[in-house]
Order: sequence, then structure tokens, then C-alpha cells
Amino acid sequence: MIHKTTRPLDPLSYDEFMTLVGQSDENLRLLSQVFNVDFVLRDNQLIADTPDELIVNQLQRTLNSLLLLIRQGKTPDERDIIYLSHCVIHNQEEAFFKLNTRIIGRTTANKPIYIKTLGQQRLMDAMANYDLVFVSGPAGTGKTYLSVVYAVDLLKKGDVKRIVLTRPVVEAGESLGFLPGDLKEKVDPYLRPLYDGLNDLLGNEQVERYIEKGIIEIAPLAYMRGRTMEDAFVILDEAQNTTSTQMLMVLTRMGFRTKLIINGDQTQIDLKQPSGFTQAKDILKGVKDIAFVELTAMDIVRNPLVQLVIEAYSKKRDGS
Repeated sequence: MIHKTTRPLDPLSYDEFMTLVGQSDENLRLLSQVFNVDFVLRDNQLIADTPDELIVNQLQRTLNSLLLLIRQGKTPDERDIIYLSHCVIHNQEEAFFKLNTRIIGRTTANKPIYIKTLGQQRLMDAMANYDLVFVSGPAGTGKTYLSVVYAVDLLKKGDVKRIVLTRPVVEAGESLGFLPGDLKEKVDPYLRPLYDGLNDLLGNEQVERYIEKGIIEIAPLAYMRGRTMEDAFVILDEAQNTTSTQMLMVLTRMGFRTKLIINGDQTQIDLKQPSGFTQAKDILKGVKDIAFVELTAMDIVRNPLVQLVIEAYSKKRDGS
């Protein structure tokens, strides 16, 4: 027989209750997945199917914090719920309410884009204040998307004249020469995450027009050699798969009035040699006017299973 544990919740109205549970109880199902426990809410009480006091306490704190968010006039979405849960688990829920909630962009559907985590806020601040930023973090932390959001914002304001998006093409057993299609068709699958962010913010037709005019350039890293980029916002994605030579080449391409954002995930290095991204971080650490932003599993704003997978693999690598 499952031992049930009961905890009181802050008193809430019917409308507050409906917002808290979400449409068809979707918020409760998400919390059940995050904390890996079945529970119900009844008569201002949390009733959980577990004797684990820690989990029930964390779930209680998360629900009460979500209620506080609702009373501030906000309707929590999936990302809010996931990140707030992470903050509670790490005893940092107060930090959640200190987030800068300014709108940093809008999609083509006019949906506002907000900073969702403290790590993302550090990234936005770094991009605003530094011309060269190294960003480390696992999948799902928003490295690429936020870089594209900020690049598009500066382009619209006229602070940069063009956006250059690039990444190394690390082939998985196949040579590009043997893949069907012209060069664009060969490399586009590798660059799809960059296109996705641009299309979300500008729309497919506008992106294509900007590409035709040279205002936006999306190309594999090999095509950056021998060029100097000025009045540009340059994003190097998947930088963990750059060689030392490639990384030095990119770093020396910076011209005047240029921002260079270098995104990498050191848990996904596919090279058979030392990573230029890792090496550059070690060499440049402490150099004035260069920012280093570390995002973690806490900054993941995807399905909660993504964080569980990353944490499981991290434990395996650490031998725990």
C-alpha cells in the first residue's frame, strides 16, 4: 500500500486554482513528471503518493511559489514551471522572482520572448556589455536562440549591418562531397538550428530576402577563412567541434564594431583531437573585455526529461 503524505497549501480562490492546475490539469502532470511523484490537490491540501518528506516539501514550495506568481498577474507556462521547480530543488526559489522580466524580442506571431532563467539573464547582460562572449552549456539552455534574438534586435536597431551565423561541419562517417545536392543543400541540415531561430523571429520570406541581400549570411565555418567581419554580429555555434586552428581563425576575423558570440557544449565534442573551444577558454581566461558565461542543467527550458538525461550522463562520466 502506497503511503500518502499531506501538506497544506496557501488558501486560493477558484480562479487561482484553475490557473494553477492548468488546462486539463496539464501543470500538475508536468510537476508530477519533474518530481517523479503522483499527487492531487484537494481542499487546499497537497496529497502525494510518497513517504519522501523532501520531495513533498519541494513540491509544496513549488506550488505555493506558482500561486505567488499567479497573484502577480502572470500565467505560468511550461518553462516557468520547470525552471521554478529547479530553483526550489536547489533552494533558490527567491532568485526566480528576481529575474529580469523585460521583453527581449517578439516572434513573427508577436509573441513576446522573455528571459527564463538566471543563466540566460547573465548571457543577455554579457552580450550587451562585451564584444566577445564564450557561452558554455548543455542542449536546451537557449544558447543559440538567445544569441539569434539579440542579433536580430541589434540588426533592427541598426547597431549592426549584418548577421553572420556559422558552425563547423563535423561529418558522421560521410563526406559532404558524396551527399546529394549543391553546397547549400549539403550544409543546410547542419545549420538548421540557426535557420529555425531566424525564421521564428523574422519569418521565412524576410530571412530569404536578407540572405539574398547579404544582410544575413549562414555558412559552414570553413568559408570564414581569409575574411574580416566588420559592423556584424557573428555567432559561432557548436564551437566545441572546432579545432584549435579553426578557433584561432575565427577569433582573428573580428573587425571593428563587431560582436562575436561563441557557443559550445563541452559534453558533445565529436572531434578526434583536442577541442579549440576548450583550449580557447583556458588560454583566454582572465583576459580583459572577454566574457565567459556558464549555463547549466538548471537553465534547461525543454521537456524535463532532457535535464534527467543530462544529469544521468553527467553522473556516469563522473563515476558516481
